[in-house]
Amino acid sequence: MAGHSHWASIKHKKGAVDKKRGKLFSKLARNIMTAARNGGGDPDMNLKLRYALDKARLASMPKDNIERAVKKGTGELEGVNFEEVLYEGYGPGGIAIILEGLTDNRARTAGEIRNIFEKNGGKLGDSGSVSFQFDKKAVLTIPTGTASENDVMAAALDAGADDMRTSGDVYEILAPPTALEEVRAALAGKRLDVRSAEVAMIPKATVPLDASAAKRVFNLLEIFEDHEDIQNVFSNYDVPEDVMNQLAARESGD
Repeated sequence: MAGHSHWASIKHKKGAVDKKRGKLFSKLARNIMTAARNGGGDPDMNLKLRYALDKARLASMPKDNIERAVKKGTGELEGVNFEEVLYEGYGPGGIAIILEGLTDNRARTAGEIRNIFEKNGGKLGDSGSVSFQFDKKAVLTIPTGTASENDVMAAALDAGADDMRTSGDVYEILAPPTALEEVRAALAGKRLDVRSAEVAMIPKATVPLDASAAKRVFNLLEIFEDHEDIQNVFSNYDVPEDVMNQLAARESGD
């Protein structure tokens, strides 16, 4: 899916794995805490918490960390109160960017995000400045090796999904946001391995980039991904396969 996740496949510099893992767990903990605080600590009664727990388990977050985050959210343990924030802006090559975050200091985070945009060839926009270029969709993934494309497509469409496509080693199923749980349950009922289920911003159209612009875009998006207050990064860029290969070749030569 252009602009949703494939940019992360660009090779990362060595030695940063543990650091990134720690930051990922911290972000997942915030997500769990916020879901539990807003909807309670029972995932059977709180879908947002269930999805947050699923995402944490998929990332191999330790069980103790998960349980501690839930207790902080419900007030059983002392924790920080995070609020949801949304930023919209433009990056190199005129691409649109949407950032979803959780912060305990809205003013600080807004200033940092503005600064990152400006230092990396982008610009922070006003609310609504780029969101019209995206559709909010439920996105579910199933590993390609676990079922045939025809079986997955038939089950997905019967459950109310809008579309399905193959992206790397997973089938990506798109559905209305309100149908997320219904589609997930239907697929699970068919014994299909639903790897992830979440609501994402899908671009209505994409902006093609050359190698120079793509490299700057990847650098900017990685900075946002690395920011402790940012949970999700969405964009509408498109990098042709030959350009991706050029960038991969350059990286391997570093």
